[in-house]
Amino acid sequence: MVNLALLAVFIPTFLFVSVTPGMCMTLAMTLGMSQGVRRTCWMMWGEMLGVALVAILAVCGVAAIMLQFPAVFQWLKVVGACYLAYIGLQMWQAKGKLALQHAGLVPQLIPRRTLFSQGVITAVANPKGWAFHMALLPPFIDSQFAFWPQLLILVVIILVLEFMSMLLYASGGKALALFFGKANRIQYLNRIGASLMFGVALWMLLG
Repeated sequence: MVNLALLAVFIPTFLFVSVTPGMCMTLAMTLGMSQGVRRTCWMMWGEMLGVALVAILAVCGVAAIMLQFPAVFQWLKVVGACYLAYIGLQMWQAKGKLALQHAGLVPQLIPRRTLFSQGVITAVANPKGWAFHMALLPPFIDSQFAFWPQLLILVVIILVLEFMSMLLYASGGKALALFFGKANRIQYLNRIGASLMFGVALWMLLG
């Protein structure tokens, strides 16, 4: 059903890529700060759905079509970067639902549906995700085995690694929120989250 030798290389390769900071990991960490790990899981479910769609469509050739239209590809990068920069600006100014509130104020909770859709949009609107899956996923599919069972197994592994990585980032964000909250330094925490957002936005534009 699947080439075990290729699978032994596939898992550490995609684990390294999943745990590397990017759009989705930064969003998971930021939501972990302001919404908590449990509510951030709703964004994670949406993100995993988006990643599954991107992985399957990329292997099936949709990414190749997108790469033939670089203007569309570039616009996706710009829109994604502007969105993250906007969130970062709100956090820097301690505004918006992602910003942490000062002690004594009840944090605003983002609706679960919004968190889920935010995860889907973030995954699908990430051009690097399309290029990455198109470049790395096909080499791990062995032509001697059936195509769809292999792809299904690889996508499931990707989703598990992605979820574990996002859970790690969200837990780290929650830990930071608790630490800075006890020290009454919420402003610093908001600016840490804002800086992460600005950094990923710049990374997208320059990549």
